[in-house]
Amino acid sequence: MKMRAPAIPLITVDPYFSVWSRDNINDKFPTHWTGARNAMLGLVTVDGEKYRFLGDSTDKALEQTDCEIDALSSSFVFEGAGIRLTARFTTPLLIDSLYYSSRPVSYIYLTYESIDGAEHRVTAKISASEELCLNLAGEGRALAEEVSVNGVSAIRMGRGGQKILNRSGDNVRIDWGYFYLGARGDAVCGTEVFENLYAVYTEAELKNEALFIAAYDDIDSLLYFEEPIKAYWKKDGKTIEEAISEAASEYEAVSEKCDKFSRKLYQDALDKGNEEYAELLSLAFRQVMAAHKLAVDKEGNNIYISKECFSNGCAATVDVTYPSAPMYLIYNTELLKGMLRPIFKYADSKAWKFEFAPHDVGTYPLLNGQVYNPGSLEGQMPVEECGNMLVLVDAICRQDGNYSFAKEHFALLEKWSRYLVEYGEDPANQLCTDDFAGHMPHNVNLAIKAVMGLAGFADILENLGEVEKAKSFYATAKRYADSICERAKNDDGSYRLAFDRADTFSLKYNSVWDKLWRTNLFEDKFYSGEIARYKKEALPYGVPLDSRASYTKSDWLVWSACLAENEEDFDYFIHMLYSAFNTMHTRVPMTDWYYADIANMVHFQNRTVQGGLFIKLMF
Repeated sequence: MKMRAPAIPLITVDPYFSVWSRDNINDKFPTHWTGARNAMLGLVTVDGEKYRFLGDSTDKALEQTDCEIDALSSSFVFEGAGIRLTARFTTPLLIDSLYYSSRPVSYIYLTYESIDGAEHRVTAKISASEELCLNLAGEGRALAEEVSVNGVSAIRMGRGGQKILNRSGDNVRIDWGYFYLGARGDAVCGTEVFENLYAVYTEAELKNEALFIAAYDDIDSLLYFEEPIKAYWKKDGKTIEEAISEAASEYEAVSEKCDKFSRKLYQDALDKGNEEYAELLSLAFRQVMAAHKLAVDKEGNNIYISKECFSNGCAATVDVTYPSAPMYLIYNTELLKGMLRPIFKYADSKAWKFEFAPHDVGTYPLLNGQVYNPGSLEGQMPVEECGNMLVLVDAICRQDGNYSFAKEHFALLEKWSRYLVEYGEDPANQLCTDDFAGHMPHNVNLAIKAVMGLAGFADILENLGEVEKAKSFYATAKRYADSICERAKNDDGSYRLAFDRADTFSLKYNSVWDKLWRTNLFEDKFYSGEIARYKKEALPYGVPLDSRASYTKSDWLVWSACLAENEEDFDYFIHMLYSAFNTMHTRVPMTDWYYADIANMVHFQNRTVQGGLFIKLMF
């Protein structure tokens, strides 16, 4: 990867089991995605002398000479003491498999070769601190014990006297369950102290290679409407010890599958865009996957819960699912259905009193009902969430070629479509997902979302056999689209931020579904006028969301780029985004909200919305 990634994924499983680094991984200790330290230490002993390749210590550091990142692995090369050491971190989040998308096991594969012509005796030791199983070091006491795992030497660590699912929030880490560290075959496991941190370690001889394994058993993963539920990988009774043993035995085969997937993702992005686009998708993939948790509810339904990382910690947020959807529409619609099932369940309960769709179902990992302005009509996002849900369900059905998911939830979809008929043409004073400047009435892009929601419902109706009703909804969508173009047009051929704000602009990313579905609700001149205005308004690192500020959003920038008719314009927008991440001063997992003039983060990091970057692959 040519990009200087703002942060590098090392261990990426879910919102809690998360380890990241920057540039040279042996300069500083790695961190959780929040930036809180997740201290790990990697040492090799070469002919009796210790050298550091991960973390920080008083030991001499090997020189890091290379770093390569693909969709599922990050590989580092080090030189010194007569050897070349390669450390490959792989989390096999194979998205076409629900099991691998859930199994909380990550690999650290070490190999070395002599570069001075001499033979060397090399051992490797990896240590992990209490910070991986406590919210913060010192908050409770971590305890460790060796465990029996077939084919693996392993030790586990967890908080004493822990309370499972005892807290929720944004900038917090897990303090229940057990972290496991081991190595395939014979190894020495134990406990130690470094940096005044209690830690576990595993040490193994490198007979040219050694496979280390990091895993986490959270016992119960989510509180789902007052019921604790477990991760998907446990659904058939598998234990963490069995999962670790299995992972160790199949490393070579799984690693090959990971490489194959990563190569195909890169090539697909190259075919639809360019090298910069391929690198953006490769960097985004693990981040998107690992900001979710896949579990099974008491009825056996798969639920796939996102966390609004450094936004507010909300779980299963509809307007976060909406931008993340393209990645899941491409690779596995069952995971996208798993994002929507909690919303349908909550909206169909007596607890939800409104005629429009909810915003969320809780604060991760406690999913007991909406926490974003609950009970207050003023604080809701009604047109936003109704449009999102209708578009998402129709997109799933189109991708599957099967409309049973829509049929299952038809009553709610119909209710939300009628809400858009009544309120979508010219939205009242309310929030929408890109309205960071606060409430605003007459939002043109929000009206476009309503149009696309109605178009989506028309397609659902047609495929469920209600043809005449479908024609009526499509006609309404077309009438509203024509109304938008008439009332929102600027003199230069672009379209306004709000109907009553002359000569303003905004990214009309919601219209991407019209292009993708070929519903022809907006004429070609709508898109050409918008693209011309975006190019006029462009700053060095992107096009602002709208006229009010210089910040932009990575997901909406790519969706807007897809409105362009030619490859050169698409590449132009992608280059700005690539340059932003390549030069960004804020070194965190990919932010989606940043200043387009200076490439600094405004807020948000590690969010699932980077799945929106994949939308070009759908064209």
